[in-house]
Amino acid sequence: MPEPEGEPEGAPPPAPHPRPPHRRGAPLDAPAVRRWCALALDALGRAREDIDAINVYPVADGDTGTNLYLTVESAAQAVEAVFAAHETGATVPALPDAVRAMAHGALIGARGNSGTILAQLLRGMAQVLTAPREEAHAAYADGPLLAEALRRAADSAYGAVAHPVEGTVLTVATAAADGAHSAVRAGAADCAAVARAAHTAALAALGETPRHLAVLARAGVVDAGGRGFVTVLHTLVEALTGEPPARPAPRPAGVLPTAPCASQPSAPSAPSAEGAGEGDPGGPAYEVIYLLDADDAAVARLRRRLDALGDSLVVVGGDGLWNVHVHVDDAGAAVEAGIEAGRPHRVRITHFGAAPAPRPDTAQPPRERAPRAVVAVVPGEGLAELYAQSGATAVHARAGEPPASGELAEAIRRAYAHEVVLLPNDPELRHTAAAAAEQARGDGIRVALIPTRSAVQGIAALAVHESGRRFDEDVVAMTSAAGTTRHGEIVVAERQSWTTAGVCQAGDVLGLVDGDVAVIGTDLADTARTVLDRMLSAGGEMVTLVLDDEVPERVAGLLERHVRTRHLAVDTVVYRGGRQGSPMLIGVE
Repeated sequence: MPEPEGEPEGAPPPAPHPRPPHRRGAPLDAPAVRRWCALALDALGRAREDIDAINVYPVADGDTGTNLYLTVESAAQAVEAVFAAHETGATVPALPDAVRAMAHGALIGARGNSGTILAQLLRGMAQVLTAPREEAHAAYADGPLLAEALRRAADSAYGAVAHPVEGTVLTVATAAADGAHSAVRAGAADCAAVARAAHTAALAALGETPRHLAVLARAGVVDAGGRGFVTVLHTLVEALTGEPPARPAPRPAGVLPTAPCASQPSAPSAPSAEGAGEGDPGGPAYEVIYLLDADDAAVARLRRRLDALGDSLVVVGGDGLWNVHVHVDDAGAAVEAGIEAGRPHRVRITHFGAAPAPRPDTAQPPRERAPRAVVAVVPGEGLAELYAQSGATAVHARAGEPPASGELAEAIRRAYAHEVVLLPNDPELRHTAAAAAEQARGDGIRVALIPTRSAVQGIAALAVHESGRRFDEDVVAMTSAAGTTRHGEIVVAERQSWTTAGVCQAGDVLGLVDGDVAVIGTDLADTARTVLDRMLSAGGEMVTLVLDDEVPERVAGLLERHVRTRHLAVDTVVYRGGRQGSPMLIGVE
C-alpha cells in the first residue's frame, strides 16, 4: 500500500514554501505509527546527550535522554515486528495492532523514571485508539480521537505516579492534551492540526517548567523528561505531515536563553514525589526497576508497600503485566515486595552513588582511556564471567530479551577505550550491533564490528585478541578465528514445526549446525554426539562445549569421551554458561 504522503517516482521536489494551513496531513493509521516510532527514535538518538545533560530532577544522574531512547527503541522494535508478520500478505497491520504493539514494547523496555512515565503515556493513548469502533473508521484515527487519546495519556500518567509533581513531564503532557482539545473545539478535524496544537502547547509548557520547580530554575534548564516528550510530539507532527512543525523544537541543550526564574524568590522545594531532588544528599541510594506479572489487587498492595519504602514510585501497565520503578535504600526489600505481589522479572538495580564526583578541593586526575577493549553479548552468567576474565565487557542477553542498540552503545562507552571490538554473538543482533557501533563512533570511539554468530565464535575471537598489535591486524586475526569456528547448538523444540531436517514435535531435541537444524532426536547426549560427528567430519582441532547449568555433569563426560575415542588429536574444553537459554552451545575450531 503506498504511503499517504508519498510522491510519484520521478516527480519534481516539492516547492520550498510552507504547507498551507488548510492542507490535511496523513491519517493516524498503522503506517503513520510506524513512521512516528522511527522518527522519534532518530530524534531522541540525536538529542540523547543534550537531554542527559539537563537531567537535574528527580535525580541528577544524567540518564533521562538515554532512558527515553531505550524505551522508544523497544516500542519501535515491537511495531516493526508487527509489520514483519504482515510482509508475506497483501495487507498492513490495523491501527489497533500497531498502537498496541507500540505501548507493549514501551512497557517491557521502559527505563528509568522518564521512560516508565512515557510508557504509560503511550499506553493511555493505546487504550483510546484500540477501543472498538465502527469498522469503516477502525483503520485510522481522526483529530478528535487523537485529542481524546492525548487526554487519556496525561490522566493515566498522573495516576501511575505515586505523588505527582508539577513542572515535570506530567505538566507538559497535560498541556499537550489541553492544546489538542482546544484545536478540536476550534473546528480541527484532522490529526495533523490536532498534533500541531498539542506540540505547540507542550512546547510552551516546557518553557514554564522552571517556574514550578526551583531545582530547574537554579540550574537554568527545563525539565528533561518534558523535553523528551516534546521531542516525541515533534516527531508525531512530522509523521503525520511529512514536515517538522513550523515552530522549532526546544533549544538542543534545554538551557533557557535567560533565567527569569533565577532572580525571583525560590519556590519551596517540591516533596520527593518523583525522587530525591538535586540538593537532597539524603535521597535513596538505589533505583529498582522490574517487570511484574500480577493481578490488580496485588499491585494495589504493592504500591502501598513500595510507597512506604522509598520515593519516585511509578507503576505502569495493566492486564496482568506491569513495570515497576522506585527509588529506595533497601533494594532487596523492593524486590521482595514484588515477589509477594507476583512474579518479578528483568530486575534492574542501579546504585546512584556508585561513582560520586570528586569535590573540587580534592580533584583527582581524570581516568585514562584504555587503548583497546572488547565488548561482547553473551547468553548466560557463566559465559559473562568467562568473557570478563578474558578482559571483555560482557552484555548479558536473557532468553527472549535481546539487548537494544542503546544498551550496546552504553557498554561500548563504559569500556572507556579509544578502540573497541564488538562481538554480537548472534546473527539476529547484526543490525542492532551496527547501530550501536555507529552511535559510539559519533562519540569519537573507533569501533570494529565482527559479525560473530555464536558465543563460541566469540570465544575463539577473544582467544587470539592482542591489544598490543595494530587495531586492523587485531581485528583481522579475531575475524579469522571466528570465521574458522563452526558453531552448533542443542535446543528443545517448543512446538511442532517444519525444519530443514524434517518435522519436529514439541519436546524433540534439535541439533543445529551453523544455524540450520541438522538433527532431530529424543535424547540430549545422543543428539549432541551426532552433531559433533557431523561438525568434525570436515576436520577440527578443538571442540568447545558450553553447557547450561541444568545439563547433568555426566553429559559433559560422555561427550568428552566420545570426542577422545572417535576423533583423535581433537581437544575438548567444557564451560558452564549458566542459564543461557539453550542446553548446549558447540564450537569446532
